[in-house]
Amino acid sequence: MLKGILSISGEPGLFKLVSQAKSGIIVESIETKKRMAATATNKISSLQDIAIFTDDEEVLLKEVFKKIKEKSAQSEVVTHKSDDKAIKSFFKEVLPNYDVNRVYISDMKKVFRWYNILAAHDLLNEPTESETQNEAIND
Repeated sequence: MLKGILSISGEPGLFKLVSQAKSGIIVESIETKKRMAATATNKISSLQDIAIFTDDEEVLLKEVFKKIKEKSAQSEVVTHKSDDKAIKSFFKEVLPNYDVNRVYISDMKKVFRWYNILAAHDLLNEPTESETQNEAIND
């Protein structure tokens, strides 16, 4: 679901990995479809590697997105522009045991921003079994 989806520090939105380049990677903005080069000087994070701290363990972002999707069927998802109280409240519903000392409101806003970008571009669906097999063959 999140394979090849990247966040680049200093750049708005999310990006898809397109290919390797001599000095870095080529990425494409999910929202604008514009391509750019990202180099080693950029802080690049793969969404599939990001986890949220809880009191017990770390929960992968993919699992948090699944929980948001389940909750959003019952109510409207907050956005990163919602007020802090609404963001914290909804996040607590999604992940009740998140570590309040290590998960900041800025982290919550990123999670909701990323979720809404991915949802708007229909990138939150689990790959089908045939797609998973094709990826394994291509890797």
